[in-house]
Amino acid sequence: MKVRWKVAGCAALFALLAGALVTMHRLHISIRQRGIILLGAVIQHDDDPRKELPIADVEISVADGLAASNCKSDSSGFFRLVLRPGLALGEPVTLLFRHPGYKPLALNETAGTKICIARMVPVSHEAGVGSIPPEVVVANVRVRYSTKAMAEVNVGSAVKTFQIVNTGNVPCNGGKPCSPDGKWKATAGSLSLNAGQGNEFRNARVSCIAGPCPFSKIESSNVSHDGRTFTVSALCWSDTTTFLLEAEIDRRMVNDIVRESYPVAFGEALNFTLPEGAEGASVEAEMNGEPIVFPLGPDLFLSWAECNARFNGAQTRVYRCKLKPGYRFR
Repeated sequence: MKVRWKVAGCAALFALLAGALVTMHRLHISIRQRGIILLGAVIQHDDDPRKELPIADVEISVADGLAASNCKSDSSGFFRLVLRPGLALGEPVTLLFRHPGYKPLALNETAGTKICIARMVPVSHEAGVGSIPPEVVVANVRVRYSTKAMAEVNVGSAVKTFQIVNTGNVPCNGGKPCSPDGKWKATAGSLSLNAGQGNEFRNARVSCIAGPCPFSKIESSNVSHDGRTFTVSALCWSDTTTFLLEAEIDRRMVNDIVRESYPVAFGEALNFTLPEGAEGASVEAEMNGEPIVFPLGPDLFLSWAECNARFNGAQTRVYRCKLKPGYRFR
């Protein structure tokens, strides 16, 4: 019996292995037929990892025409290159990277086995000893932008008086209303104020300002849920008494709020982010000691730097501005 179980187990294991080999073979054939996809990123070569900035618009191809088509890196340096159908996983390929501002790079890789990271050397790093140093010094860089925000704006105030006419020292004799102790005849009164469409009362208050105030009582003082109505009720059981109602009137409005942020500079590049909804971004900087404002605009144009932007997962926009030749940070 044990021998039969061992034979059956071996047969089942052999069948599983055979099935896996067939599946892998079919997958391998499928990949070869549709073309292997290479994924990677292009960054600037630097010994400091903080200065290994992504490079956009790098032309990427494969030697010997082994790519289905060439591609370019995006603003984050990412690229996706499809190899020509027929290549097998693990076959050697040579990737070619070209960009006007960087030294050409040839990278030996294997087809589809790992993520490809290409580090390109800027052409400016190869300048000779006798080269002219940058003349314009860029300093104190900051970014200004505006955002929309709801804000409460004071648009006025409300002041109103009202009287409760009553005659003091008149016994209540069971009539209503009466004084709190039920002894004297009283009179009730109320007043309601309206702030107007779209307005709200703030710091609403009421007080007795004239007459025998010790023999009066403010029974209620309420502002409606939407803040538009202010209602007061009071009781007086002596002579005529005067009450004062006061409140500020606010209006909720959409305002442009100007904010500032300070970019981080690594090497020759500025890095900063702007929140979703930011408008009118501009860069303020001192150029050789003179403060100048540079609007970014939709094309992200700066006379002294090349800028690009991309959205991250939180819809925050990430900006990078690299200095052009002839400029340097202080």
